[in-house]
Amino acid sequence: MDGSRIVVEIGESVLGRNAELAALHRKRFQESGLRVLNIVSSPGSGKTALLERTLTDLRDRLRIGVIVGDLQTDNDARRLQGKGAPVVQVTTGGYCHLDAGMVARAMEAMDLRPLQMLIIENVGNLVCPASYDLGETARVVLVSVTEGEDKPLKYPVIFERADAAVITKIDIAEAVGADMEALRRNIQQVAPRALLLELSSRSGQGMEAWYRYLEGLAA
Repeated sequence: MDGSRIVVEIGESVLGRNAELAALHRKRFQESGLRVLNIVSSPGSGKTALLERTLTDLRDRLRIGVIVGDLQTDNDARRLQGKGAPVVQVTTGGYCHLDAGMVARAMEAMDLRPLQMLIIENVGNLVCPASYDLGETARVVLVSVTEGEDKPLKYPVIFERADAAVITKIDIAEAVGADMEALRRNIQQVAPRALLLELSSRSGQGMEAWYRYLEGLAA
């Protein structure tokens, strides 16, 4: 019992410090007019593919910087290099989420002044990132058509806290037998306030609606 109480106290202390730093980030972002997007999802949902196309298509429309979080390797950051945006890699070394301290260190390596938007590609995980505020303007959760229609019901917290939910890989929905109506219904059940978007980074379906959402945030 004593050990259990200690674990809870440590967890609360860590989250408390994170919340304090996230609040400082948010104040800094608001004062500078920088919009910050925290993108969360399971591994393989298409976060990096979405960012690749977004950076390429919006390079002349929106000044974006990217922070990429991964457990190991800088593969995703290298994929985004040369797309017209500064990119900073954060390797968490086993942590299943980014926290406000990691974001602070990443921002030291990037000149934020010219940017209109900072996109944070969080570590692929639908549990840990839900608890960590990064000071973001908006949180976006991705779910691909290959993950199962009940994914929002299994991980409701991260969907409940999202400002937008994006269904990805819709170009293969029919091929994989995805029940799109059930997926939409489950998202809306747990995240009724979230904007719902559907797109394919590969085919381009739905991408303009995504771009309008980003440009609306940056306006």
